[in-house]
Amino acid sequence: MTIIPDSTAADEADQTPQQAGTPPLSLSTAAARNLATTTKTQPQMQSITSRWLLRRLPWQEVSGGTYRVNRRLALAVGKGRVAFVQNGADDVRIIPETLREIPALRGFDDDALLERLASLFTPRHFAPGEIIAEAGHPVDEVFILAHGRIERRAVGAYGEDAVLGVLTDGAHLGDEALMHSDPLWSATVTAATAGTVMVLPWDEFQRELAANPHLAEHLDRFVTASGRKVNTKGEAHVEITAGHEGEVELTGTYVDYELAPREYQLSLTQTVLRVHSRVADLFNDPMDQVKEQLRLTIEEIRERQEWELLNNREFGLLHNTDYSQRISTWSGPPTPDDMDDLLSMRRSTHMFLAHPKAIAAFGRECTRRGLYPNTVDVEGHQVPAWRGVPIFPCGKIAVNGGHTSSIVAMRLGADQQGVVGLRQTGIPDEYEPGLNVRFMGITDQAIIRYLVTAYYSVAVLVPDAIGILENVDVAAPRS
Repeated sequence: MTIIPDSTAADEADQTPQQAGTPPLSLSTAAARNLATTTKTQPQMQSITSRWLLRRLPWQEVSGGTYRVNRRLALAVGKGRVAFVQNGADDVRIIPETLREIPALRGFDDDALLERLASLFTPRHFAPGEIIAEAGHPVDEVFILAHGRIERRAVGAYGEDAVLGVLTDGAHLGDEALMHSDPLWSATVTAATAGTVMVLPWDEFQRELAANPHLAEHLDRFVTASGRKVNTKGEAHVEITAGHEGEVELTGTYVDYELAPREYQLSLTQTVLRVHSRVADLFNDPMDQVKEQLRLTIEEIRERQEWELLNNREFGLLHNTDYSQRISTWSGPPTPDDMDDLLSMRRSTHMFLAHPKAIAAFGRECTRRGLYPNTVDVEGHQVPAWRGVPIFPCGKIAVNGGHTSSIVAMRLGADQQGVVGLRQTGIPDEYEPGLNVRFMGITDQAIIRYLVTAYYSVAVLVPDAIGILENVDVAAPRS
């Protein structure tokens, strides 16, 4: 009979610690690893994103660090958003300086009078479905929406109830009464949600106007300027003769320019990279430590650069989009109707930019309607698209309160009067276009220092080059 050894017992014997004084029979794995060559990766970085905005923006060369955008003279003054402070349900107050966002008060320089006007507004709460103003009735109050959503409704061409637009926080109604001797509401204003509106009786405003000649003079200038002819974009009218016969006298004209065009100064993001000389000298094989440190630093700078291009209050796209190019969603989630409205605001749209949650919310709305948007190939990537316009993800667009965000639509390029990125190349010690790395010396602690700087900005050449769909509800509905 053949006896088969017990393998379990043999394994246990091999794993039994050697007795003291017994020499090892083979090289230990701990010692062997000192001679082995490990397979390693470059240092990884989780915060690197696709940075589609930086990749798709056409970059303009800016000599001297300044970029001036010349435009035709615009006479129509766009509406801005009035801001508020709230200390309780019934203690809502207007920030006086933001009353200048109302076209009639744009450029008014009397802060004390603005504070007086702000104090005249009183809060009024409304419920869903409540009629705030009715079409055809006299305008006897000025409204500024502090919180909530209201709709402007009118009777359509075939007698149906048509929604003309949606207004949200900071919007104002009734100030157009300055342009008419007997003003009437052109549409019915209905509350879509509960909210609060700030109200100023028109008679009370007229009394303030009579008591303050400075305000009356300012409003007279506004009314006079508003009476000049403008085109559909609010630019000064150019007289042109067309369709005539015979020897008629042709009109003379000229194209007026803005006297104070906007100038964009290049902004910057920079840091000082520090590497100990011992690390740079000894621990640089197989990977150059300085090179890897620099690579990761530049990645972080580029991430911040894209965030600044969107969120910087001086030049960022989210803060510098014209208020006339901002619309709100009809019902909360981003629907195909909302995206079509956003597309219709400009003659050409080259890209959408949205938070991934907003893209997912749009996908849910399409699925709910039985629509399946196509994709387009961009640099080898299949990107979702609507009406052939790619929708690029960008996590640097904020999700406010965890449930609302914005979707940006842009026309790109200087030849299209669109959005352009700004940078200056050929700078000293340039490492990448518009980014340089400058040696700053070695400290007494043997630390090598490098100054890493990126110079950039972004410009909107004409207002309709960019539009924003605001108040996009990205929260997933309960199933």
